Amino acid sequence: MKKSELPQKICPVCKRPFLWRKKWKKDWEKVRYFSERCRRQRSSHIGDNG
Repeated sequence: MKKSELPQKICPVCKRPFLWRKKWKKDWEKVRYFSERCRRQRSSHIGDNG
């Protein structure tokens, strides 16, 4: 499959697009964040609702 044909998602934290990776083959539906850093930032903001 060509790189341009790979599925793509947008990270809800940093708004950057990211492409499907082989390591996410089984979990692509569950992948939401561009990076581990984005995932940590998102989870740290959830508890800040006061």
